[in-house]
Amino acid sequence: MSFLGALIGLRDWVYLFSLLVPLFVYNLVLKASSVASIPGLSPTFDLMRSDVFFNLAYALFWVGIFAAVHNRGLLRRVVVILFHASTLLIVIVTTFAHQYFQVTGTTLDYGIVALWLPQFGEVLPVLASGATLWVWALLFAAICYVILGPLLVTRAIERVSRWRGGPERSRARRPENSFLVPIGLLLLAFGFGFLSLLIGARSTDYSAGASVSFVRDPFVNLILTGAKTAITEDDPDFGVIGQTVEHPAANSSLVPSPQTEKRNVVLIHLESTRAQSVTPYNEDLETMPFLNELAKSSLLAERAYTIVPHTSKATVSVNCGIEPHLVQPTTEANPDGIPVPCLASLLKEQGYGTGFFQSSTESFEDFEGLVKNLGYEDYYPLESMDTEGFEQTNYFGYEDDIMLEPSEEWLEEQGDQPFLAEYLTGTGHDDYRCLSTRYESEDFSENVILNRYLNCLRYQDVFLKNLIDQYKDLGLYDNTIFVVYGDHGEGFGEHRRFQHDDNMWEEGIKVPLLIHAPGWFENGERVEELSNHTDVLPTVLEMLNYKVENGEYPGYSLLHDLPEDRTLMFNCFHDKACAASLKGSEKYIYHYGNQPDEIFDLSEDPLEKENLADERTKEVEERRKALIEWRSSVNAAY
Repeated sequence: MSFLGALIGLRDWVYLFSLLVPLFVYNLVLKASSVASIPGLSPTFDLMRSDVFFNLAYALFWVGIFAAVHNRGLLRRVVVILFHASTLLIVIVTTFAHQYFQVTGTTLDYGIVALWLPQFGEVLPVLASGATLWVWALLFAAICYVILGPLLVTRAIERVSRWRGGPERSRARRPENSFLVPIGLLLLAFGFGFLSLLIGARSTDYSAGASVSFVRDPFVNLILTGAKTAITEDDPDFGVIGQTVEHPAANSSLVPSPQTEKRNVVLIHLESTRAQSVTPYNEDLETMPFLNELAKSSLLAERAYTIVPHTSKATVSVNCGIEPHLVQPTTEANPDGIPVPCLASLLKEQGYGTGFFQSSTESFEDFEGLVKNLGYEDYYPLESMDTEGFEQTNYFGYEDDIMLEPSEEWLEEQGDQPFLAEYLTGTGHDDYRCLSTRYESEDFSENVILNRYLNCLRYQDVFLKNLIDQYKDLGLYDNTIFVVYGDHGEGFGEHRRFQHDDNMWEEGIKVPLLIHAPGWFENGERVEELSNHTDVLPTVLEMLNYKVENGEYPGYSLLHDLPEDRTLMFNCFHDKACAASLKGSEKYIYHYGNQPDEIFDLSEDPLEKENLADERTKEVEERRKALIEWRSSVNAAY
């Protein structure tokens, strides 16, 4: 005991362990909770040893540092400040990593943090809306304890000791060889830190349900993924970054035919709208009665999907007829960020006016740059609209009816000129502020958040009706092709996901898609085969009787029977979070080892509850390989 007291002093031991022990327990409890949330896994030493070794290394490191500066005045005060600051950083990283995994099912790495930091002001409302109250309370309590806990505990113990008549605290003189012990402790800390990196072969076994990044301590994983990004330019899964090829549609242009009809084209983009929550796809929900009525005289794709469940990526697929860039930044908004001419550019060359309207801010995801690259000539974001009298429906936009006035003015300016217009709604996006007095709210679900979301879809239905009425009032309805589509779905805990970016189940990627054109589909027609957003462009061009020359887009016209053997590919928004493929009724989901791979037979298991992957090992390997090759080929065109 006298040796320990001589090493750093009894008061310092109390001070250190009053913070290190709670930190150790806090980190392990959060990790155990994350492990236990994965079906089939339990908090074993194999899955938690990185956390154990990292925390031991961290404790030994600071004991060694405190021993090295024992009785050194100002230097010791600096060390105390660094001790609290580094511990605070670890607590914040660990807490956010745990919450991020609970919401998305994927690990927090450097790439995600690097994506957030430049646009933190825009991301903060997303984080705030996604985190539950208990998470903020837990983080607040942990931060308060890190800052004040050790001091309060140390003083309390000193008071108790004096009250009981214990000996006064003394400052022991440092033995001459005192630096040998701190150096030994620091070397021991380095050894345990190294052990925290050695995860073992079992962690890379996909059937084990845990990836290397998940098994690592969250702080260790953040540092290592950052170091990997800094020192390598190669992507080990998908080839060398920068290797590009020309897209088959890169030089495409339109050729009119004798049957060409210059009808107006309107794209109505329904934000965060999943198929299962709208009336045409779910008769038990009266969320969108007007859309349901419209569907009775429309062409409706029964099995339509988004390629990447993210707004900007879906916008690219619909407008440009190609797969978006399968990386998390919206690179398509950069100059020359889209490798093919999009619908607006193609039709503009044929004498069309082009206009893009959105009820959300232009700065979010750089939609201003994206709209320019899509080829739209006129752009009307939220900043150009009068918000007086309108209510916010989420943290970056207003109710969609705000687009009606600028829409009417623009349409009147077009005169007899044909036009392409897109309306990007925002009301379906979180944080779902749609229970207001403007429209009477409905009780669609006992789940409070889900009920708010469903009421937001009802708001979008109101806007859709108002917009169609506007076209009727202006005499434009009969000569217009309306394409109504959802950009992606939304998760509400069906598969432990509470958002859309990294959701490969049906609630995340299956979307409504219908085409309404007066004089067409009067009795209602249905497309039963698999389709995705790339099918919009070729369908519209065929309805207008334009032919594409000098290029080829990958989608199919919905006016004809689609290939029965078609395989759809999907990718999550964040890099290497998840991917999926759908062939017939069988869906394969690749989680990059964050949880076991999955295969579902949607014809027998539409809710995706029974994982068949263990029975089809060879098929899993083949479909995983196909997804990797697909991602590589898509990105090569960018």
